[in-house]
Amino acid sequence: MDLSDIRKKIDDIDSKLLPLFLERMNISAEVAEYKKANGLPVLNKQRERDILKWVRAESGDMELYSDRLYNTIFELSRSYQDSILADTSRLSQEIEAGLNYQTAPFPVTGRIACQGVEGAYGQMAADKMFPRGDLTFFKTFESVFDAVSSGLCDFGVLPIENSSNGSVRATFDLLRTKNVKIVRSERLCIRHQLLAKPDTKLADITEIHSHEQALGQCSKFIKSLGSGVKAVPCLNTAMAAEYVAKSDSNIACIASSGAGKLNGLVPIADSIQDSDNNYTRFICIARETQIYAGADRISLILTCEHKPGALYEILAKLAAVGINLIKLESCPIIGHDFEFIFFFELQASVLDERTIAVLQSIERSCESLIFLGNYREA
Repeated sequence: MDLSDIRKKIDDIDSKLLPLFLERMNISAEVAEYKKANGLPVLNKQRERDILKWVRAESGDMELYSDRLYNTIFELSRSYQDSILADTSRLSQEIEAGLNYQTAPFPVTGRIACQGVEGAYGQMAADKMFPRGDLTFFKTFESVFDAVSSGLCDFGVLPIENSSNGSVRATFDLLRTKNVKIVRSERLCIRHQLLAKPDTKLADITEIHSHEQALGQCSKFIKSLGSGVKAVPCLNTAMAAEYVAKSDSNIACIASSGAGKLNGLVPIADSIQDSDNNYTRFICIARETQIYAGADRISLILTCEHKPGALYEILAKLAAVGINLIKLESCPIIGHDFEFIFFFELQASVLDERTIAVLQSIERSCESLIFLGNYREA
C-alpha cells in the first residue's frame, strides 16, 4: 500500500467525521436554547468529566490524543453556545455606547493631562497623540488619573510598559482602581542621554537621578561606572533634569535631549539605554469608553476563581474563536495569599460578534471583569 492509498483511507474517515461534527454542533445549539430558557450556565463540568472518563477508558494507548480531541470539541461547543446565549448585559451596553465614536476621527486637541514637566517623555507622547493639545502637567500618575476621572482634563497620557524593562506597575495598579478607559496607545522610541552641567566630566559623577524605569533601561551603563556612582530614583526624567540644573556639578541625570536643552544641561554620554530597540508604550485614558475607527486591541482586567484550570478555561474561550492573546500579566491581590488579578490584552475588535460573545462569556464565568477599552495602537 503506497502513501496515496493511505491518504485515501484518511479522506474516507474525514468524510464521515465532518458531518458528525456538524451534527454535534447543531445539537449543541439545541442545548444552548434549553439552557437559555431555563437559566442554566453553559459549562457543565461534571458532564464533561464523565465523557472524558469514558473517552480515556476506550482509547488505550491513544488516551492522550483522544483527551485533547474531546477537550477541543468541548471548547468549540461552549463557544458556539456562548454566541447563542449572548444577550444585553452591562458590558454590551458599555461597548454599544463606546461605538458612538466610530464615525468621529480621533481628536487632535483637548485638555491633556501629563505626569512630570516640559521635556518629559510623556510630553513627547502627548504631543504625538494630540498635535494641538492643551497640556497640563501633574506631579504623579495618580493625579493624572484623577484629573481625567473628575473631568478637569479630557484625556491623560501615561507610560504603561517598556520593551526592555517591562511593565510600569503603577499605571496597571491605577487602571484597576480608577474608573477610566483606554482610548489609544502610542509607541515612542526612547533614546536616553546622561546629562549634567557644562564642563562636568564623567569621572566627576557620584549620583545619577532619573525615573526608576529609565534607570532600569540603562542598568548596564550605570553598572559600568562602578560602585562609586549611586542611582537615585525620582518621579520623572524631566524632573530629574530640573533637579540636576539646580544641584552640584557632581550630579547627573538620565533624560531626553529635549529635557537637557530646556534646563541648560549637556550630554556626557549618548544613547546609553541597554537596547537600541528601546520603546515605551504610552496609553491615552478618558472618562468613558470611546471606540474609534480602526480599534484592534482590547484591554481587560479580571479575576477568576482560585482553583486549578480557572485561567485555562478563559484562555480556551479565546482560542476557540481564534482571538490572539498578546499580553497576560498577573498582579497579587493585597490581603489574599497567592491570589491574583490578570491583565489581558487581545488582538480583537468588538465589531466582530464573536468577540462580544466571548467577552460576555468571560464576564459570566469570572468573579469580576473590567473592560478597559477597545482602541488602536499607533
